[in-house]
Amino acid sequence: MEALSFSSLEFKTDKPLQAQLQQHLTDWIYSGRLAAGTQLPASRRLALELGISRNTVTTVLEQLRSEGFLESFPGKGVFVSSDLPKDVAGLSQVRWKNKVALPALSDFARALNKTPLSEHSQILPFTPGMPDISAFPQKIWLQIQRRHQDRRPLMGYHGNQGYKPLRESLSEYLRLSRGVRCKPEQIIITQGAQQAISLCAQVLLNEGDSVLVENPGYMGARKAFQARRAKLISCPLGENGIDLDSLCDGMIKGSDKAKLMYVTPTHQYPLGGILPAAQRLKLLDWAAKKNTWLIEDDYDSEFHFYHKPIASLQGMAEQTPVIYMGSFSKTLFPALRLGYLVVPEELTKVFVKAKSFMGGESPMLTQAVVADFINEGHFIRHLRRMRLLYQDKWQHLSTLLNDELSDYVKPIAQSAGMHLAIEIPNINDEILKQNFKEAGYGSSSLSSYFIDKPTMSGLALGFANTTDEQQEKGIRTLKLLITKGL
Repeated sequence: MEALSFSSLEFKTDKPLQAQLQQHLTDWIYSGRLAAGTQLPASRRLALELGISRNTVTTVLEQLRSEGFLESFPGKGVFVSSDLPKDVAGLSQVRWKNKVALPALSDFARALNKTPLSEHSQILPFTPGMPDISAFPQKIWLQIQRRHQDRRPLMGYHGNQGYKPLRESLSEYLRLSRGVRCKPEQIIITQGAQQAISLCAQVLLNEGDSVLVENPGYMGARKAFQARRAKLISCPLGENGIDLDSLCDGMIKGSDKAKLMYVTPTHQYPLGGILPAAQRLKLLDWAAKKNTWLIEDDYDSEFHFYHKPIASLQGMAEQTPVIYMGSFSKTLFPALRLGYLVVPEELTKVFVKAKSFMGGESPMLTQAVVADFINEGHFIRHLRRMRLLYQDKWQHLSTLLNDELSDYVKPIAQSAGMHLAIEIPNINDEILKQNFKEAGYGSSSLSSYFIDKPTMSGLALGFANTTDEQQEKGIRTLKLLITKGL
């Protein structure tokens, strides 16, 4: 070691000395030039030889020691660690003698690898599920956020169930607007609607249990149940949502054994049916008799244009087997990633425990801002404005479809929500969706919402994030694509 010279190390002027010295010594250790067990010079001597500050040398040696490259012994000095990997080729690359395959993935992961990756792509006009963010009261939101961002209690932990003031605000809002029977103690704040559904799947289902899902229906719910390895049972739709006659008459194979049913009664997704009150009571009676849980996804109940939405399933009777869920993605904006569940009081603790296993607490600052946004009346005012705005957009799109595409499409029109589904017979809607996207417009293919073989082709068009001009250009573009494809 005495013959080893560090004076050959070169330093550039455009990079920090500390980083360069650390890189040089690491490379020497990996290359074997500084072998395991080799003693390094004292920091003072090494600094003189390199012509740099002793503090720089000391800092680098300490860093390398903390990373395990060096070890020190009182009274003896600093040495290259004796237990470094052998056969090293270069920085962070180890040549293991016996290369083996990675350990096996789970059955779930192997199944996922066979499916296409589904991500939220670029937000385009007509992308379903997107609110009109340009109409959001950003100034008010930022004022509330600034008010809370320096509050130290919001920088800590509060509890997996959610911020209590938000649960109190939400309880009052749901009671008045949707007729939900709930106390703040029954509400669990989640990271969006998807975590809410996943929590239900984890708490209510065992692997192999049967779940009734609307067909066509929301893909996110299917994913959550499939992740739990549940068996999906297709529930056909009638004009107003799920086909209650087929369900109650036992015509759906396996429905008697269903542990859970996922429904969107206020505005069926994606076709838009609205389940009448009498049918809702019939569904509740069926669920009680069959001892089946109902997950009621009330995802955009606020946006009914010509009548007040029918009361929630959950609130139609004193004691119901209903888990009520919703989110702020449509009413405020998707990036909030805030949803909520209303569960029977006796299930609150187990749901909160399940949430602690699956993801922990929701962001405190965000919850505090939403709570004040509701309490100060901004939420209700915003919803009123958006309801009128979306009504105009829905009417405009409906008129365009009737004027431009009546010979080719059949609007599945319901005066509610943020999207409109159109049936287009005898067309490959996946290709149509892709061509429409390449022209600059978003959509979802109706065939993608079916569990098995689709019985309908068409598109779901989100109108909330469109202007009149975008709608007009988009429908003209769609007409050209449809006529070309037929």
